[in-house]
Amino acid sequence: MVTEKKKSGARLPPGARVRAPQVLQALEALYPDARTELEFRTPFELLVATVLSAQATDVSVNAATPALFEAYPDAHAMSRAEAEDIEPLIRRIGLYRAKARNLAALARLLVERHAGEVPNDFEAVVALSGAGRKTANVVLSNAFGYPAIAVDTHVGRLARRLGLSTQTNPDKVEVDLQRLFPRERWVFLHHALILHGRRVCAARRPACEACVMATFCPKVGVV
Repeated sequence: MVTEKKKSGARLPPGARVRAPQVLQALEALYPDARTELEFRTPFELLVATVLSAQATDVSVNAATPALFEAYPDAHAMSRAEAEDIEPLIRRIGLYRAKARNLAALARLLVERHAGEVPNDFEAVVALSGAGRKTANVVLSNAFGYPAIAVDTHVGRLARRLGLSTQTNPDKVEVDLQRLFPRERWVFLHHALILHGRRVCAARRPACEACVMATFCPKVGVV
């Protein structure tokens, strides 16, 4: 099962509880069908794609995974591979050597500990090579339907810019967002914030003039 973050005693930014419903309403209007842009068919494929997506674009991951999954369709097949076998298939993805090592080790752990299946247990996923809290949240929410907020660079940036959190640590941002939004909307919130971060609220040049949240967004950090 998913482990929810413990409640934090840290104070939320002023007005955060008022803005949160406004943010959710705006995101629901903009991205009603928001979901992960990683392409996958099985929990194993999603786990692999999520590990590959660290410091890489979903586009680059989606370009590489068809050939990767053709060669290694499941954990059993990948567990028999060495990192050197995987590297050529993911060479265009950032940090591909380290990721190839992680994938080979991850697949072996899945076979050894979980009969080759991705566990629907938070701590078990976090214990896999190359996985972490964000990866576990992505996999468990998208593959198994558990409520979770995975905080990547987009989610963290928008949480601070929208005045929903002052934290820079992703785990602490996650706690703040959990406190502000209904549990049943956590998965949607994660995906919608990512889409808004990519399409409108960019890191360096956010398109504030085109943003429907401009009237209530405090624009924290925007020069």
